Amino acid sequence: MSKAERRRQLLETARQVVRQEGADRLTLGHLATCAGVSKPVVYDHFGTRSGLLIELYRWIDIERINAFRELMAGTTRSLEDTAQLLSSAYIDCASNNTDEFYAVGAALAGSDEKAAVFQELLANCVQMFVSVLEPHANLPAAELERRCAGLVGAGEALAGALVRGRYAKAEVIATFTSLIQGALQQPA
Repeated sequence: MSKAERRRQLLETARQVVRQEGADRLTLGHLATCAGVSKPVVYDHFGTRSGLLIELYRWIDIERINAFRELMAGTTRSLEDTAQLLSSAYIDCASNNTDEFYAVGAALAGSDEKAAVFQELLANCVQMFVSVLEPHANLPAAELERRCAGLVGAGEALAGALVRGRYAKAEVIATFTSLIQGALQQPA
């Protein structure tokens, strides 16, 4: 197995461990046992438990962004349909506190490394918004990117309010859809 294939196998196994046993059970030694490899193989790929958690966190996020890009690619949609799909998918993902992405993020809570990775993942998300909304925007690239950064921030805030029970899911999605559509309008 190539190094890249082994890494993917280890990340998939790590995800299974988190899904089935919880993030607290994910250690380098336990991952080695579950993956059927020696500990040095796992240490060679990730170095530390924190390194493993960070790579798993990134991998899950990139997987989600790529799946959404694939969903949106190849089909021409109206701005309204695009905004609705983007809003619904983002709110569903950002408010899901039962899956492995949330569990891994919680396991990393409070670390300086997680803060840096979280900023990286937000930047990836902004770029995903840019790529999805660009066909509907008549804005300079830098302005579209700034507006998408604002949208991601708004999406995070709305998802957080949903998780805390402040608003209903349908309300949050409708509001976020409206914000997305409004963000693409040219100033008067």
